[in-house]
Amino acid sequence: MVLENPGEYPYTRGINPSAGVWTMGQYGGFGTPTETNARFRMLLDQGLTGFSVALDLPTQLGLDSDDPLSLGEVGRVGVAIDSLADIEILMDGIPLEKISQVRTTANSIGYIWAAMFIALAEQRNVDPNKFGMFIQNDVLKEYVARGTQIFPAEAGLKLSVDVIEHIATKIPKWVSLAMSGYHIREAGSNAVQEVAFTFANAREYLDKAIARGVSVDFVAPTLFTFLSSNIDFLPEIAKFRAARRVWAKLMREKYGTKDPASEKLRIFAFTAGSSLTAQQAMNNVVRTSIEMMSAALGGIQTMHVSAFDEALGVPSEEAATLALRTQQVIANETDITKVVDPFAGSYVVENLTADLVKEIEALIGKIEKIGGAVAAIETGFQKREIENSAYKISQEIDNEERIIVGVNDFVTQNDLAPNLHKLDPEVGNEQRKRLAEHRANRKNDEFLNSLAEITRVASGSENVMPALKSAIKAGATVGEICDALRKVWGVYRSTEAF
Repeated sequence: MVLENPGEYPYTRGINPSAGVWTMGQYGGFGTPTETNARFRMLLDQGLTGFSVALDLPTQLGLDSDDPLSLGEVGRVGVAIDSLADIEILMDGIPLEKISQVRTTANSIGYIWAAMFIALAEQRNVDPNKFGMFIQNDVLKEYVARGTQIFPAEAGLKLSVDVIEHIATKIPKWVSLAMSGYHIREAGSNAVQEVAFTFANAREYLDKAIARGVSVDFVAPTLFTFLSSNIDFLPEIAKFRAARRVWAKLMREKYGTKDPASEKLRIFAFTAGSSLTAQQAMNNVVRTSIEMMSAALGGIQTMHVSAFDEALGVPSEEAATLALRTQQVIANETDITKVVDPFAGSYVVENLTADLVKEIEALIGKIEKIGGAVAAIETGFQKREIENSAYKISQEIDNEERIIVGVNDFVTQNDLAPNLHKLDPEVGNEQRKRLAEHRANRKNDEFLNSLAEITRVASGSENVMPALKSAIKAGATVGEICDALRKVWGVYRSTEAF
């Protein structure tokens, strides 16, 4: 068996010739921007080098905190962000230029999130290229796996590509798209579907950006992929290796890339939330440690470890800190960061890798024959495939063919729940009060004109990013911006029969 060296095409063994430590991040956000700011500052003091901002559902869906549909959801599964004023509070006391990455769950509002941080950088007189922003911005997977889509698929795709074009040409240090397989896997897919559906979506983004005259070698090096690190230890190591090989071949053979950076798939791994159990929650520490090892041995660049109590609610400070310590122990107290791709040459891992490559490429080809990811979304293809996989897994658990410790075997009667983080019941009222004050203090003519400009731009083919930044600086809120866009495109309505 002849293997390429790490750092050589097709990068199965890694995108770098030498080993190193990944960027350590934690996913967090709850309640108000003030509360989340305190949590992030604590984690940064504990050695965090990057963090992911969890947004509440109203924010993700383009709704303000005072929207009737937001009632009861403000600040629950993430932090409530209504305007630039909230971003200022969220990042208070955190020097932008001293953090390696700020990541976010913004997919359907990636364009707003990008514009908000551009506006914040301008306020602070900081060059946006001096700090790292990692914007998921992968709206297509919302239609098949997660469900926070706002506009019809073509409109959602257009907004995501606006961000990609703007960042690739003006802020190349930022990650303009995190091709998100994680949520596809969390919805119940298998590893093949996770990677294949992710790369099929990526092709839609790339094709649209290239059609605008943006070179693939401007776009591809700015991208990351966001994948799950699941409990299947050896297959997951093989998955990361296979994903790099498939991506490198796709870039070289389909897109004719000239820059080697375009062929090097950067991976952000996140331990699988779906593997966590509410029963015997401390077992999750073992699960996430194994999953984290898979990712580290698979050669990823950025990692997040889930907190052991996430199956029960927003992580407590204790659980979030322990998740970070898990990364730090493995990075600093073991020797795995000294060797690149230590499973290279393993009969099992090499065969798993080769098999995954074939299956992933075959599934990408199947989507291509349908007409691409958007056409497949409209037929419900990906959603059906994921649902079938999820049903199979559920049946295996129900039939005890797949053992989940504490759930369908080794069950205890008096399982004590850990001390959970308690959400302030007044969060919604506090956020609505701050939003009302924000609206009362802005210049109405300026903000109304800025919203009209967004509607005008969206009605044509221009990039919306400049208009968005102006609106955000004029005080427009997330919900008001999305309402201006809804006037043009309406909202997504599923055509699938139940």
